[in-house]
Amino acid sequence: MTQIFSKISIYILNGLSAISWKSAFLLSDVINYLLFDLIGYRKQVIIENLRNSFPNKSNDEIRAIAKAYHEHLTDLIVETIKLKSASKEDILDRMQGDISIMNHYFQKQTNLIYLMGHRGNWELANLYSSLCFQHECIVVYRPLQNVESEKWFLELRTRFNATMVPMNQIFQELQKKRSRPYVLVLANDQSPVPQTAFWTTFLNQDTGVFRGVETIARRYNLTVLNADFRKIPDKRGYYQLDIKVITEDPCSLKNNEILERQLRLLENDIVNQPENWLWSHRRWKHQRPEHIKKEQILNPVPCNI
Repeated sequence: MTQIFSKISIYILNGLSAISWKSAFLLSDVINYLLFDLIGYRKQVIIENLRNSFPNKSNDEIRAIAKAYHEHLTDLIVETIKLKSASKEDILDRMQGDISIMNHYFQKQTNLIYLMGHRGNWELANLYSSLCFQHECIVVYRPLQNVESEKWFLELRTRFNATMVPMNQIFQELQKKRSRPYVLVLANDQSPVPQTAFWTTFLNQDTGVFRGVETIARRYNLTVLNADFRKIPDKRGYYQLDIKVITEDPCSLKNNEILERQLRLLENDIVNQPENWLWSHRRWKHQRPEHIKKEQILNPVPCNI
């Protein structure tokens, strides 16, 4: 029964992908009403995350951000459905920004890590990367348990020949010989296992962070970039890409300094456009363990990971 329901759902999604963008955002408004006004999807989680992140904002300001986030989230849903059949021209039109720095590193034959948070539409960001970058795009992802959903998202994400690699297979993937430089694309702002996380302060809260980026960057001596995707005001479904260099020499930095720099950039971007982040995620569900190891904090360490 579950498999039949999944197949029907995928059939409906593929049909909705063919509607116009105007109709898609009308659908978003309907989903917004159903999801938040009627069902109340994670409204308490959203409000609690916002209050803890912005303790100096008033209740009215918090509610206004939450309302704007509701629209942002349902827009993401319909945009992602539309991306299944969107043309190359449409994708290029909806993601705007200067990618000359990527061309610069390609000319230097430099392998990269391309870090992002869950800002903007990350599915659009992945498609744009594999469509526009000269590097081979290796996208790190977490496989879905539902077979039909996993197949649907893999078809979407590989439309322009991105290489999709599950999180637990990334080191094996990077051992392979390649004919051109690669860029490792990954989002690094979700809740990790607390016993192995890097711990720091983020949005006024004690926060654990996945440490895999540090290990990968140091082991393969990769230049690390940060990508932000800002919503363009009054243009639903349009985003502005901004790429910054975190480091070209990861082994020269303190242990976890790559992550610390990324978080400071992400934090600043969130403060400047607060509705544009994944507030419905239970980001702070884990607490710092009573005893943590030195590799879980910011401190000097040799580059021998």
